[in-house]
Amino acid sequence: MKDTPTTTQTPVVSFADIEAAAGLLAGRVARTPTLLSRTLSQELGCTVWVKFENLQFTASFKERGALVKLAGLSAEERRRGVIAMSAGNHAQGVAYHAGKLGIPATIVMPSFTPYTKVRHTQGHGARVVLHGDTLAEAGDEARRLAQAEGLVFVHPYDDPAIVAGQGTVALEMLQDAPGIDTLVVPVGGAGLISGCAVAAKAITPAIRMVGVETAGYPALYQHLHGQPVTVGGETIAEGIAVRDTGALPMAICRRLVDEVVLVDEEHIERAIVMFLEIEKTVTEGAGAAGLAAILAQREAFAGRTVGVVLTGGNIDTRLLASILMRGLVRDGRIVRLRIKINDRPGALAAVATQIGLTGGNIIEVQHQRLFGGVAAKGAELDIILETRDRAHVREIMEALASHGYKVKLLEGAAEG
Repeated sequence: MKDTPTTTQTPVVSFADIEAAAGLLAGRVARTPTLLSRTLSQELGCTVWVKFENLQFTASFKERGALVKLAGLSAEERRRGVIAMSAGNHAQGVAYHAGKLGIPATIVMPSFTPYTKVRHTQGHGARVVLHGDTLAEAGDEARRLAQAEGLVFVHPYDDPAIVAGQGTVALEMLQDAPGIDTLVVPVGGAGLISGCAVAAKAITPAIRMVGVETAGYPALYQHLHGQPVTVGGETIAEGIAVRDTGALPMAICRRLVDEVVLVDEEHIERAIVMFLEIEKTVTEGAGAAGLAAILAQREAFAGRTVGVVLTGGNIDTRLLASILMRGLVRDGRIVRLRIKINDRPGALAAVATQIGLTGGNIIEVQHQRLFGGVAAKGAELDIILETRDRAHVREIMEALASHGYKVKLLEGAAEG
């Protein structure tokens, strides 16, 4: 590998570099499984192989590139220490392997970084500095500290050692599942997809390389389509909420990436839920982006043999709980009904009895007598129910209607 990118020459990452990185990583990072998901394949209409990088010790692929970079430092650079900016996973990868190698590490993280990532990074022995509202602002602070304290800057994606390390993901996937004809990779700064593209195209030249970005952070898509880069907004995929693509990864992607798919927040949420319910595995928003792309564009992947990189599993537990509950609402498994009743003793019990007879489970009840134009001798019940599915919702509503109740669906999907 050549040196870090300069303004005069863009370095090259070769397949030989990735093979060398794989040798260095052997026995030092997990060779995570690449497994066929029969259920996802049946659900999505294509053959789906999943690379479970959430099973790394730091729960992310990022430690691959971090270790390759750190292992290549001189004794003098190791003594000075390293610094990195990261929304979390690169931070943990650098902190963990720096600790194992005895290298002092400082990590600058944006203020929005989930607490679980901050805590784990500190747990690996790194000094954590929270700064800025974006990864770019954190990067500016990291470069300032590197200059002020003489630290070695470890870029999360725009570095040939990092790119080579990340490329070992595709190397392992195609060794374990050589029939893959389409590789779907989440994209932030594009270090992962660029390394994977080098490896995959060397092994299987006809393979289709598909990047995935969130609709709010489509920098690679915009570059490849000749558009100005405009990004921003809230996303649950903070790991790929990156302001721009790295120069080195961009040069590789222009040559080797075939397509970039943009996904919205709902598809990412659905993918997180599917991974948990079907594969019994936890993924963060960025980690689920590959599956989200297939959900968003099923026809484009129909009949293909698709490799999906599940890049990481570091998700805040409160966010995960919210996503799971929202998924139940979206699928009609939790709904809110409004039911008009006569305001007399036993009326609520009668409604509850009918719901119970149809198999619904009441989670919450709000009894309304005063507002919204309710008749003086009437009342409205807002009932949150747990149901089996959309058909069960309709069954409950029909049963209530047959007993003379006026029922309205307020929240939850009853169609489909």
